[in-house]
Formats: sequence, structure tokens, C-alpha cells
Amino acid sequence: MTDELSSDRRISGHGVAALLGAWTRPGPAYVALADALRQAVLSGALPLRTRLPGERELAEALRVSRTTTTAAYDALRDEGYLVSRRGSGTVTTLPARLPQPGPAPTRPTSLRPDDLVDLTTAAPQAPEGLHDAVRDALDLLPRYLPTTGYSPAGLPELRAAIAARYTERGTPTTPDQVLVTTGGQEAIHLLVAAHAGPGDRVLLEHPTYPHALDAVRAASARPVAVPSGPDGLDLDLLASTVRQASPRLAYLIPDHRNPTGTSLSADERARVRDLAVRTRTLVVGDEALTDLTLDGPEPASFAGDGTAAQVACLGSASKTYWGGLRIGWVRAHRDLVGRLTAQRAHVDIGSSVLDQLVVARLLAERDTVLAQRRAMLRERRDLLRGLLAQRLPGWRPNLPPGGLALWVDLGAPVSSALAALAPRHGVRVAAGPVFGVEPGLERYLRVPFTEPPERLERAVDGLARAWAELGVVERAPAQAEPSLVVI
Repeated sequence: MTDELSSDRRISGHGVAALLGAWTRPGPAYVALADALRQAVLSGALPLRTRLPGERELAEALRVSRTTTTAAYDALRDEGYLVSRRGSGTVTTLPARLPQPGPAPTRPTSLRPDDLVDLTTAAPQAPEGLHDAVRDALDLLPRYLPTTGYSPAGLPELRAAIAARYTERGTPTTPDQVLVTTGGQEAIHLLVAAHAGPGDRVLLEHPTYPHALDAVRAASARPVAVPSGPDGLDLDLLASTVRQASPRLAYLIPDHRNPTGTSLSADERARVRDLAVRTRTLVVGDEALTDLTLDGPEPASFAGDGTAAQVACLGSASKTYWGGLRIGWVRAHRDLVGRLTAQRAHVDIGSSVLDQLVVARLLAERDTVLAQRRAMLRERRDLLRGLLAQRLPGWRPNLPPGGLALWVDLGAPVSSALAALAPRHGVRVAAGPVFGVEPGLERYLRVPFTEPPERLERAVDGLARAWAELGVVERAPAQAEPSLVVI
């Protein structure tokens, strides 16, 4: 039987130092180091079953005493994040039962668990029209009760509604080019698993959506990063990387990219489609945030005229409408849809009928529902930027024309340390490295604007207190610098 500690994945002391970035903060050094390592494990930046360097090696790489690294390792072993055994070294793991989300034990006594504002998830509450859509779906449900309820490719009416939406956007689509999935995450996993296996290369933007990176790692494929800067993706670099790496799949977020907020222009989309056809590389465009355009016109369809078999799109109801609706979809060539449907049957033979009926109804009423949703998100985005300007003037948030979050330049490589400290002040945030295909991004923090105004105010107050405790010297905001961050 395989030892649970066995792992081919190792990281050196210098690798840990690069991964953690600026982890130090006021207080005991071993506590700060343990917090930073714990955050790296929980975020996935430090994968499970990774063999860590010895205490002496890590101490030398971090330029701390061996007592500090020994105490940090001991604390994480006691909590269940590290396991050590003779001959196997010290390996990352997870406790048998993770602690419930909440502030650290050293939080102020006046902070109650219910006061915690969780900004690690960028997802809005349900829209006003959801209740009506559920009621209408319940009225339609009796016609499906005499059936088995299984629909491996999705209910015909939902597939038709999704196809009609693509056609309306300029991408002629038939229902047999649509596969309904249980959430957008399943769509990503299906596409990756159908094209990449152990050792195969999969191209992703850096930074990117963390769960897409999880899907690549779950397939034991090798992620290949293409940096994305303040103006979005460098298409020349993308093209050269595709030619050199020959990836089996490229995963892009063309609209309001999570987390940086940039989008591809119509000309850039055409260039990406041409690259996909010329190199015979499947390029997947994640359009989960497309409908959440807050300023200006909605982006052009990533699939264009829909004739390129090497281009696939995926969408989700979770970001646009509500996370409780576990409905996603893939729009692709009918041959690929057939393959994915057959592959899906190994793990999931159909999505919730009721959820599919609800989403079909929401799509029919999308103009009304989305108008309200966009107005709400626009107000909260502007409120959050104003609060950050007041309480944390040294930070530089971008101004995304869509999506659900700000990408903030902190001015110092302390994102992981701040994220580890913030729960003690009533707020949880996702550090920049969580979104990285490669180490780095310690200067950046993703801050969603999906919470109600009073909770956004409390979140910013908590971040300001954590920032003050961290002791970073603020810089004066530069008047001539652009609002978008530099990756």
C-alpha cells in the first residue's frame, strides 16, 4: 500500500522563501512563519503532499534562526498541516477536520464570529428575480416527474436557450453544440481531463482563476504561464508560447479577467481564434463574467462566428445569477460536446432538473435581471474604491469595467502576510499568490465588491487595522501613474 506521505513533489528552502515573499510582521517570528505556511497550504500555492525542506535549510533560506523554523513546524504539526515520519521528511497535509471559518484565536474579544466578512469568494447574493424564476420552474416541474430526471447533455429547453443567447451575440449555435454541466467548475474539469493527462502542458494566464489551475493539477498536467499585464494579454507572447510549448489546451478568460479585470478586444479575439486554428490548439474562453459588464458595451463573443472547431466557450449561472444555482455549460463543436457528454457520464449523469428550469427562466428574463444586477455591482464597486481611497490611500486599486472584484497593488510584497493577519480584524481576503500559475504576485490583493455596503465598510476597516498592525510604510499615491496595476 502506498504511504500517504510519499510524494515526488519537493520544494527547496529558497523555493519556500520565494513562495512566501514578505511574510514577516510584528510579533513572534515563528507565529508569522506558521501563518504564512498555513495560508500557502490552504490556498493551494503550496500543494498537498509536498516535502518541505529541513528546518536548518529553511532557516538559512529565510535568514532566521533554526529555533524559528522548528517552532513553526511544530505548531503546524500540532494543527495537522504537516506530518513528519522517519525517511519521509516533513510533508504538507490537511487536518482531519479543518477549523470553521472565523477569526484567529488571538482576535480581539469584542469580535464575534458573525462579524467576519469573507471576501475570499467573489460571488453576489441572489437577484430579486430569482424567487419568481423558482416559482415558475416549480410550475413546469410536473411535466418531468414521469421521467427519470436524468439528462446527460442537459434539458432540451435550457440547451436551446443557451444556444439562442450565443446566436444573439453573433455566434450561430444549435442546441447540440451545448452541454449543460453542474456548474462552471465541472465544465473546466471536463475540458481539461478530455485533452490533457500526466505531463501534458496546459497554457493559462498569470494570474488566473485558481480553480482552473486546480483542474490542471488534478489531471497531473503541467501548467504553462503567460503573463497578463495592465493592458491584458500579450498576444505575441501567447503565440510564441503556444509554438514553443505545444500545449494540449489553452485556458483564457477573455472578459473582465479574474482577478485583473482586463478584457480582450474584438481584434484580439480574432487573433486568438486564428492562432487556435493555425496551431490546432483547443483554446477555451471562460465567459462566466461576460454578462457582468458594468461600463461600456458588452464584449464581443469569444467564439466569433462559431466556425472554429478549436475554440470552445464555457459559461456559468453562478457568477451572473447565484452560486446556489449549480449550472454551467460548454459551447463547442458538436463532436467535442459528444465526447464531453460521454466522459461526464463517468462521474455525473445529469444536473438538477429544477436548477436547469430556473436558469432557463432567468435567461428569458435576463435583460431585467441583469440591469438590476449591474446597477448594484456598479454602486458597490465605486463605494469600495472610495472606501479604500479614504482608509488606505497608499493602495492602488484598478477600475475594472466589469466583473466582481478589484485587483489592488499594495505597494509592497506583503499580500500573504496581510491575508494571514486580516481574520484577526474581522475580514478574510485571498492573497495575490492564490491566483498565480507561478510564484509571485505578493504585491497584489483581490478585493471583491459583492458584499452589501455596510459589510464592505466593515471589511475595509478591518483591512486598515490589519495593515496598520503589519507595519508597512505607506507610500504617497502618485498622480501620474495609471489606475491599472502592473503585473
